[in-house]
Order: sequence, then structure tokens, then C-alpha cells
Amino acid sequence: MATIEIELETGGTVWKTLVKPGDQVSEGQELFILEVMKMEVPYTAPASGTLSELLIAETDVVEEGQKAAILETG
Repeated sequence: MATIEIELETGGTVWKTLVKPGDQVSEGQELFILEVMKMEVPYTAPASGTLSELLIAETDVVEEGQKAAILETG
């Protein structure tokens, strides 16, 4: 089983979370959406697996490089 840490490519505000820990996700499925300079930026699962941790919550202000989620694959 592999662990993938999903890091943010930009800072912003967490607008919406679409999954919770324990959810099964498919590659390409939207996990959460950031609001960045009044634009919605969706983050998707890089692989299929189980979301083991969601390290952000709606309305959080986040920074580039911050870990947002941990996905267990395999």
C-alpha cells in the first residue's frame, strides 16, 4: 500500500470539501475546492484509494506547499 500526500500548489481559502476521511475516491475525483483571488481551484485525487486524512477544513486559510490530505492507494 502506498501513501500519497496531497500538497497545495497555491495559497487561498478552502471554499468547499467534497470528501471525508474513510471515503473511497477515484483518480481524478474532486476532493476539495480552494478560492484563490476570487477563482475556484479544484484539487483532484492523483490516484484511486482511500482518503485516510483530510488536514484542511472549509474556511481555513491555507498556504502554498501545505499538506491538505493523505491518500492510501493499492
